[in-house]
Amino acid sequence: MAGIKTSRRERIKKGIRKHLTGSTERPRLSVFRSNKGIYAQVIDDTTGKTLASASSLSKDFAASGNKVEQSKAVGKLVAEKAVAAGISKVVFDRNGYLYHGRVKSLAEGAREGGLDF
Repeated sequence: MAGIKTSRRERIKKGIRKHLTGSTERPRLSVFRSNKGIYAQVIDDTTGKTLASASSLSKDFAASGNKVEQSKAVGKLVAEKAVAAGISKVVFDRNGYLYHGRVKSLAEGAREGGLDF
């Protein structure tokens, strides 16, 4: 069953990435979630560099609560790092996941943190 879900997500991800790329003026905010944590990166696809990143498993992350609350805190953290790097507008890449639950919570946290998408 896990293989079916993973292959479905990869197929959806491939379709999304056909139409979505990050540029220098609007980098891509990419989300990855696992059972243990959630990760977010702001990526410039023209140069292939990560401009800002945050994770619920990193050492500088100190938020408690359930996974949805932690996801919101990760969104705020990545937004703070991106704004400090001079980025205010991004393109949101949900990476094949449904816009629901932890992914939606991360997006809301990033918007509260100052990112526009």
